[in-house]
Amino acid sequence: MPRPLTARSVGGDLSRLALLAAVGLLAFAGYSVIRIWEEGGHDDDRPAGAIVIMGAAQYDGQPSPVLRARLDHAIELWEAGRAPILVVTGGKKDGDRTTEAAAARAYAEARGVPGSSILAEESGRTTHESIGEVSGLLAQRGIRDAVFVSDPTHMLRVLRMATDQGIDAIGSPTRTSPIDADPGRRIDATVHEIGALAWYFLSGIRPT
Repeated sequence: MPRPLTARSVGGDLSRLALLAAVGLLAFAGYSVIRIWEEGGHDDDRPAGAIVIMGAAQYDGQPSPVLRARLDHAIELWEAGRAPILVVTGGKKDGDRTTEAAAARAYAEARGVPGSSILAEESGRTTHESIGEVSGLLAQRGIRDAVFVSDPTHMLRVLRMATDQGIDAIGSPTRTSPIDADPGRRIDATVHEIGALAWYFLSGIRPT
């Protein structure tokens, strides 16, 4: 016969469930850290139809150091013939006068990339939104594969989202990002990515 429920038995069951949940969360976090750093340390060196630069902050039209590092790496790939087209991404925050994509386009053109070789996605305010818009831009031009450029800690989520959008996604993380060079910022970025990945797997979208 089943044992009667008591406050002690209910409390014990809840404690065991909480312990299992904690173990599960720790296992997910540990696995995520390994995969984030593994993907961030790998560069798929092969050509594609486009190079997509994930957006980052801009200051009144000037790329932030993080965005500039991504752009410099992407332009080097373009100059090496990795892909014929650059796709710059990113909308603007409330109060901004321009978009991340517009600042990135201006920087790339100043570095010698012709405007005819640049596509812009200027509405996305999150990674998920930007990749969704990029998917449409590429599909319109019959481009099936793309090299994605971002910081090492960001690459796993970027590639997962791009793959889910039907893009043959190739990763090429920048090696000169201020985030990757600062251990504290790298840890913060890794923690952020663990939460963002968990949210994405649960809901398919990111809240911020």
